[in-house]
Amino acid sequence: MRVLVIGSGAREHALALAAAHDPAVTALACAPGNAGIASLAEQLGVDVASPQAIAELATGWRADLVVIGPEVPLVAGAADAVRKTGIACFGPSAAAARIEGSKSFAKDVMAAAKVATAHSETVDNPAHLDEALARFGPTWVVKDDGLAAGKGVVVTADYDQARAHAMTLLDGGHPVLLESFLDGPEVSLFCLVDGRTVVPLLPAQDFKRVGDGDTGPNTGGMGAYAPLPWAPDGLVEQIVADIVQPVVDELAARDTPFSGLLYAGLVLTADGPQVIEFNCRFGDPETQVVLALLGTPIAGLLYATATGKLAEHPPLEWHPGAAVTVVIAADGYPGLPRAGDVITGAESEGVLHAGTRRRDDGAIVAHGGRVLSVVGLGADLAAAREQAYERVAKVHLAGSHHRTDIASRAAGGEVTIPAR
Repeated sequence: MRVLVIGSGAREHALALAAAHDPAVTALACAPGNAGIASLAEQLGVDVASPQAIAELATGWRADLVVIGPEVPLVAGAADAVRKTGIACFGPSAAAARIEGSKSFAKDVMAAAKVATAHSETVDNPAHLDEALARFGPTWVVKDDGLAAGKGVVVTADYDQARAHAMTLLDGGHPVLLESFLDGPEVSLFCLVDGRTVVPLLPAQDFKRVGDGDTGPNTGGMGAYAPLPWAPDGLVEQIVADIVQPVVDELAARDTPFSGLLYAGLVLTADGPQVIEFNCRFGDPETQVVLALLGTPIAGLLYATATGKLAEHPPLEWHPGAAVTVVIAADGYPGLPRAGDVITGAESEGVLHAGTRRRDDGAIVAHGGRVLSVVGLGADLAAAREQAYERVAKVHLAGSHHRTDIASRAAGGEVTIPAR
């Protein structure tokens, strides 16, 4: 099988690594890729925001399966363009990708499907903002209604900060979504969906805040771990039955069936799981830990999803133990990251590339905000954490920063679900 992966981050590096280990994959390419993916796959140039360019590349390269990693091409309709060529594509249509592209659309779908989620209001006029903010709090959740790469959200007990973020979004022409605050640990559950059938992967937890102890601004994600030793028995089955399957059925009823990876971001509250958001693709950095534990060959699994045959696929197999990933970010991230600094240790075992490029002299340099994801494996979370941070210590990037507490509370048995 000839597999083409679209994207350039650590998520795509993880997907390419899994595909490279699949005996069924006879040729592997990634567009545009990065310095780390180049050792696994042929690198091709493409404008990821152009559905037509992606479709033309897939045709010219004679792909059997196209796997689209980022949300931007999916929301733009890249999967539709690829499927029109007759090539199997892992990723939802533009219509179905609105589940991530528009938070208001997602809320409407959840309401129709009777799925538990935070109470919300959309504000598109500054004149209505103060009145709307008064109906929320004392912890305010303020979101960009559209795509924001995980950084369009502010969660704060400071009214002035909440209002300022909302005004910044509105001044930029972006509608604002206000939500009630949900209390409890967060869970990311990836589900393969072929329009009707839902097959869940391992649940994971990521860390959005830039600093230890969940301090500082939101980022695209500073680390993750899987599985969740504190999760109650039957949690995944409950989420699929009460949340994911009803949303999949509602999208199908609207004649916008979802095919690809449906990512449910949830909070486990005292009243049960409630949805924070849905995404239309593999999440980053959770993909790095989930795929590290997946024993089932990935190409056939994604092909079955893309071709509507997921129900016929054998049950998934998982490696025992746990995985932890720690993101190394460039100086300045999540603001303007510093680029061009040389990275040493970037080609060590367990290091997945995101914001990197190789200079003409062969040196690997930083070329983005979240530069590397460093993955550790172990018999349990404590062992996986130890390996991950040992590997982090072998990487050097001037001015870089990373969190030191990824999975520490879970490894110490400190994560609990609020009681009623």
